[in-house]
Amino acid sequence: MTNALALRPTLAAVLLLAAVAFSARGARSETSAREGLLNGAPDPTGVAVTSDDGKTVYYVAATGEGVQLLRSTDLVHWTKSGRVFEDAVPAWAARDVPGTQGIWAPDLSYHDGLYYLYYSVSTFGSQHSAIGLAINKSLDPASPDYAWEDRGKVIDSDASRTDFNAIDPALLVDEDGRWWLFWGSHWAGLKVIEVDPSTGKPRQAAEILPVAARPDTRSHAIEAPFVYFHNGYYYQFVSWDGCCDGAKSTYKVAVGRSRQPTGPYVDADGRRMLDGGGTVVLQNSERWRGPGHNGVIATDQGEWMVHHTYDVENLQAQRILQVRPLTWTQDGWPKVGEPVSAP
Repeated sequence: MTNALALRPTLAAVLLLAAVAFSARGARSETSAREGLLNGAPDPTGVAVTSDDGKTVYYVAATGEGVQLLRSTDLVHWTKSGRVFEDAVPAWAARDVPGTQGIWAPDLSYHDGLYYLYYSVSTFGSQHSAIGLAINKSLDPASPDYAWEDRGKVIDSDASRTDFNAIDPALLVDEDGRWWLFWGSHWAGLKVIEVDPSTGKPRQAAEILPVAARPDTRSHAIEAPFVYFHNGYYYQFVSWDGCCDGAKSTYKVAVGRSRQPTGPYVDADGRRMLDGGGTVVLQNSERWRGPGHNGVIATDQGEWMVHHTYDVENLQAQRILQVRPLTWTQDGWPKVGEPVSAP
């Protein structure tokens, strides 16, 4: 398969909303938001690809046991498409991060003939975490090229030696062809490091650089960086505040931009994201609570933000997948539209 940037105009008014209740333990009606961290389709990123028969197929990777994959040919009907690991977490991660029950926040992208899936393992509220990498030549389980290869640990964290939390990875290949890995959650904020394309892991002696933080808040609640290039700028989307409390969630998406992938990123008011800046582009509404942890899918017909959210009319579905059109203002700032459709 190869990447495709084609979306049929007739689909421009359909919903990519998958309340696919993949359950790590079987979601019951009494499952609380915190207990349901691995249910639904949290922390999504996605790609649009062209199959061997020329059809456009959409894949989303999301938090869950073994990393769950969703597949659609019409952006409306979604099916399970296997998972990256047979076990809840790979053996190395289970040893390195005791107590972890599943894989969080996978980042799915395509570069130079391979699909790269960065993933994170941790336990809730802990800084003892790790990011790993798996690769595949295909996302189609029926393809003879389909075989996930785990390249193991990329970077890790622990309170005794790091000021960051090694979760929520996101890969960027910049306009000069250099590879960068972004990550981070709470503590000292978000980081970036240059990656060796031959391994997908940090270059030898590469420097870890800060790119965003919230030193002006008590919780330091910032996570889930996703950097996207548009019209001369790199836009860093981040998520603020409380992700996982059902209807009480306060999660939201903020953004800043920079001419360089490593920053400095500033918001629409000129405030640096390292100083707590960020322009909010998506937040709670009457129905949708805690929208955040986003990725972007680019197509010939436009750009789309994929993210998770709680639906107050169906909280038992946990964090569902939602898609919104992403457009741009005249002065070059992203504008997130309403959900393409209602469920």
